[in-house]
Amino acid sequence: MRRQRGIAVITAILVVALVASAASFMAWQQQLWVRQVENLNAQAQSRAVVLAALQWARSALAQDARDNQVDHLGEGWAQPLTPLPVEGGELAGSVVDQQGLFNLNSLVRDGKTSATDVAVFRRLLELLQLPPDLANAVVDWVDPDGEVSYPGGAEDMDYLGLEPPYRAGNRVLTTVDGLARVKGFDAETLERLRPFVTALPTATPVNVNTAPPEVLAAAVDGLALDQARTLVDGRRGKHFKDIADFRARLPQSDAPVNDAVLAVASRYFLVAGHARFGRARVGYAALLERDATAWPKLVWQKNI
Repeated sequence: MRRQRGIAVITAILVVALVASAASFMAWQQQLWVRQVENLNAQAQSRAVVLAALQWARSALAQDARDNQVDHLGEGWAQPLTPLPVEGGELAGSVVDQQGLFNLNSLVRDGKTSATDVAVFRRLLELLQLPPDLANAVVDWVDPDGEVSYPGGAEDMDYLGLEPPYRAGNRVLTTVDGLARVKGFDAETLERLRPFVTALPTATPVNVNTAPPEVLAAAVDGLALDQARTLVDGRRGKHFKDIADFRARLPQSDAPVNDAVLAVASRYFLVAGHARFGRARVGYAALLERDATAWPKLVWQKNI
């Protein structure tokens, strides 16, 4: 009898332990489920705020086009949005003029190599202490033919010998990251070049009101980097009204200025930022194309 009572007590303890473990596991599962629901709700709120911010940027750019035909860094759209408190979270972002950078796809216009743009890109590479012949490698990647540009170019035969093998793009770049597959562009070279180049759907001129000194110096043959920095400092208080105004403020009045590669207005803008609610953070980037006063079109959008 005493032994049976002992076994019964042990059995009861084991049953209680099992029930307690099951209850604890169920409570943990319930807590995990609640947290997952909270995270999903926070992500949904973040995405909603991100979409609202993107629409605000499109509205601001459309209004700016209606107000004037010149784009410069003193305008409202160019001011970064510092972390802005919203109910339960925050929003931060910026709008960056992509035509202040050199457009890699301008190297090929209407299916043919643009000697003018190639010269600009070669000067930019030299300013950044990179091999200027890299320009020909990008030309061969973007142009539709299979002919190698010398020196430094590369077509299918150069890429098919790699491991793994692949073919030359022979089409426009969609992002600057596409340079990682082009001959001669390692990670260090790409990161050195990234702040000064972009990849837009069509050939575009450089906006002299938003270009950094390195791009300005490359765009105007004979313009030294320190002279370009002086121009950038001067435009902060007084932007360039047109290309004639830009030409008049150049150190050398007879400097060759090609109107085909320079402008004071822009069509393409990059909207980037993040929204945070609770533990959820959503980063985003979107390329917008603005045509005159029309509502800007979304070229691409991605989470970052």
